[in-house]
Amino acid sequence: MEVALFLLLLACCSTVGADESDHRYKEGDHVPLYVNKVGPFHNPSETYRYYDLPFCLPEHVIEKKEALGEVLNGDRLVDAPYELNFLKDKQSVSLCKKTLSTKQVAKFRHAVAKDYYFEMYYDDLPLWGFVGKIEKDKTESSDDKYLLFRHIHFDIQYNHDRVIEINVQTDPAFSVDISEDKELDVEFLYSVHWNKTDITYAERMAKYSKTSSMPQHLEIHWFSIVNSCITVLLLTGFLATILMRVLKNDFVKYSVDEESLDDKEETGWKYIHGDVFRFPKHKSLFSAIVGSGTQLFALTIFIFLLALVGVFYPYNRGALFTALVVIYALTSGIAGYTASSFYVQLEGTNWVRNLLLTSCLFCGPLFLTFCFLNTVAIIYNATAALPFGTILVILLIWTLVTSPLLVLGGIAGKNSKSEFQAPCRTTKHPREIPELAWSVLCGGSTGVFIFFYCIYYYHARSGMSGFMQTSFFFGYMTCVCYGFFLMLGTVGFRASLLFVRHIYRSIKCE
Repeated sequence: MEVALFLLLLACCSTVGADESDHRYKEGDHVPLYVNKVGPFHNPSETYRYYDLPFCLPEHVIEKKEALGEVLNGDRLVDAPYELNFLKDKQSVSLCKKTLSTKQVAKFRHAVAKDYYFEMYYDDLPLWGFVGKIEKDKTESSDDKYLLFRHIHFDIQYNHDRVIEINVQTDPAFSVDISEDKELDVEFLYSVHWNKTDITYAERMAKYSKTSSMPQHLEIHWFSIVNSCITVLLLTGFLATILMRVLKNDFVKYSVDEESLDDKEETGWKYIHGDVFRFPKHKSLFSAIVGSGTQLFALTIFIFLLALVGVFYPYNRGALFTALVVIYALTSGIAGYTASSFYVQLEGTNWVRNLLLTSCLFCGPLFLTFCFLNTVAIIYNATAALPFGTILVILLIWTLVTSPLLVLGGIAGKNSKSEFQAPCRTTKHPREIPELAWSVLCGGSTGVFIFFYCIYYYHARSGMSGFMQTSFFFGYMTCVCYGFFLMLGTVGFRASLLFVRHIYRSIKCE
């Protein structure tokens, strides 16, 4: 339990950290600056190490030790050669002089053509800039110029002894033409300017919750979410009102019929009760779907709560990935308990096999997808490829946290009194679980709709391209849509179950 609490705390607090100090500095103090990665602006999953491009190298390349969420996010933080000491202005300082070979020029030109951006972290603050730009020729596209930015200007704001904000600008006036394949002598420069601000240290992250210009921006459209939720609630309320009025009339009719002739032919809800209360054909699979869907629903609720309290900044996907891994592990007991409760009530006997199916129903396809995509990332030498140590950590979490909690939940579930017993007042022995498997398909069909929308979004809206980005987008979106199928299918089943229980609790079936 202590390990679980520690992991949950790690999920909530994990951020890309530049230093373990209290972020207070004196004039001239060294402030940590890390370069992270580069990649095409329109392909969020395709990122590479910063020094895969022939930028200026520091004397000693030291990699920062990263947390689990940072590695999952594809972060690869390395010391930068820039010296941005606290309150020290600099003007056009030479970073290095390099002679770029023909191959290096071609690599930079490819980066400019693909709109590569770079990402850095300065005292925990992210900053982005572009590697270069294309100067379009209005007459001939073949005459377009590929310009490499060789001067970076850092504009930093501070409040007393703390860094508050940093912006980076690449000056087009200091650029070099890399349109031709030939050796070039290039001098890289940088400038630093400090400005005082009244923004407090506690408010410095508010900027990243509002801007939408950053690469890989995770913008939460709260208005659209609230609007959708209100629309769904209103429609549900209207539908429930209509159905309850119909049911009320049916209940009045049935109560009158029960007081009259007993041999009167059954109609309406009475007539179909034999079809409603029937065992599903694949009870083990059905129980596993409900268990996995319940776990994913609990995971979604936890993530939304953490987002509402402001745990996840828009740029900090590392904390989100860590939270997903940890909370999924901690909620596995819910899946085991729910699946076993259903399976035993359906008179299933091999509950161990049912638990194995529950554990693999979502994780199995996700693991196979990860293996394929990780192989693609390795081939492309991208930062999305997880190191062996990170994979081992995830496997240990699954082995030491997920599996024991799943088994404990299953042991508790198979011995519990089921709350899903059929409530129909019948003179015959009732079957225990209503045949509502169709409601799983009905609710889960939303996941199919989301997948088709993903196809439309990729081709019409995203601007993504390339085999790697296509593989990552459709690979992980397929897993997400599959998760929605399980989760919403479970919600549909439980809603149908409550509806049927309300009906047959009030009537007598022969």
